Amino acid sequence: MEQIVTRFPPSPSGYLHVGNARTAIFNWLYARHMNGRFVLRIEDTDARRSTQASVDVIFDALQWLNIDWDEGPYFQTQRFDIYNEYLQKMIDSGHAYYCTCSPEQIDVMRRQAMASGEKPRYDGTCREKGLKKTENAVVRFKAPLTGTTVVEDVIKGNIVFQNDELDDFVICRSDGTPTYNFVVVVDDITMNINTILRGDDHVMNTPKQILLYRALQAPLPTFGHVPMVLGSDRSRLSKRHGAMSVTAYRDMGFLPEALVNYLVRLGWSHGDQEFFTRDELIRVFDLKNIGRSAGIFDPEKLLALNAEHIKATSPVNLVAPLTPFLKEFNVEIKEDDYIRKVIETLAPRSKTLQEMAQAAVFYYLEDITYEEKAARKFFKPAALTPLKLLTEKLAALASYSQENLEDVFKHVMDQTGLKLGKIAQPVRVALTGRTASPGIFEIIAILGPERVIPRLEKAIRFIEVNLDK
Repeated sequence: MEQIVTRFPPSPSGYLHVGNARTAIFNWLYARHMNGRFVLRIEDTDARRSTQASVDVIFDALQWLNIDWDEGPYFQTQRFDIYNEYLQKMIDSGHAYYCTCSPEQIDVMRRQAMASGEKPRYDGTCREKGLKKTENAVVRFKAPLTGTTVVEDVIKGNIVFQNDELDDFVICRSDGTPTYNFVVVVDDITMNINTILRGDDHVMNTPKQILLYRALQAPLPTFGHVPMVLGSDRSRLSKRHGAMSVTAYRDMGFLPEALVNYLVRLGWSHGDQEFFTRDELIRVFDLKNIGRSAGIFDPEKLLALNAEHIKATSPVNLVAPLTPFLKEFNVEIKEDDYIRKVIETLAPRSKTLQEMAQAAVFYYLEDITYEEKAARKFFKPAALTPLKLLTEKLAALASYSQENLEDVFKHVMDQTGLKLGKIAQPVRVALTGRTASPGIFEIIAILGPERVIPRLEKAIRFIEVNLDK
């Protein structure tokens, strides 16, 4: 069997949108599943819109998603010699010709066609003139005038186009710049691309490209047009639907595994399974289970899936991605057992790394600041006795094991007649500054006596100072 070769050809005119990222992921996954090759190509022939900054953003996004490529990146602007060679082949074989019709003449042709109830099109004025290359001439493809072109689509099924609806489209502009449909075909032929998965907004380009393949006597690749990703109102996906650039999700604290998982499931299925690791996706991804209907982007589902991936990821593997988020809170960490224990307590209750970093700050503070509402509710005179007893008992402990901590709290409960909640909540505020946190025994064990005792003593002083207020 021929080795599968797929490609991802972004235009560097902006950030990598999640819809384009899904296309990249589908091609990458299929190549990996089939032990094939994945090619990266930068389609930068539109000089007005292409920028190096956008190229860098695309590389950055793909690398964060852990989408690696086997060939490339190729840049179309560096391949003009190849395009000119293939252009000459088209002219020499009679499949293309020079056209000197002016833009004004073309406009008249199109208006006349529309007035006759036909599609606006070029009427073939120069088709049989045998013109030579001149300064203002474009090169047009000599499209067949009859018959049909069938797109055998592995996702949508066969799509039939009438050839008499396709005009003699331009394959090279008068300034010598080849057009999109031509360079794409030349690239895919010379790069041995045999499987093309792309958004269904490209369907109308496909019959033109098939005709170019045939004119160049090249085998046709397998085509699959993936339905678009839409917003909740079924309109084209945009920022107002919560869909942003790939790197924006990175900066909000999403894991690449979660975004990949979500985007793959947005148009492809494997039974009812929702959660996939990267290795699972590579193992089971196929083309037959790509759906025909548009995927609806749901930020809440993505957030929930991200929370699942955080829970499923080893704390060791969360240290590096969490580090920049902690820096935003002026927390510098060492990659040690302390941070791994901190992550262990926060992972089950964090939807994003940003949320986790914010929740982790209290573990590193030198001086705790109390939330006003929390202090007012729990730092009351009745909390003094249990806090003092607890401080005394904890200071005498040789180790903060779960069993030792349970014994200490039970002793304080017996002496004060208070239930655990009445003791634990003032302790929680003393240690974290707020009312919500991981389990109280977990916190104490991680913070250790060098942090716990000073924080409890500070809370006691705070209550005593405010007794008469």
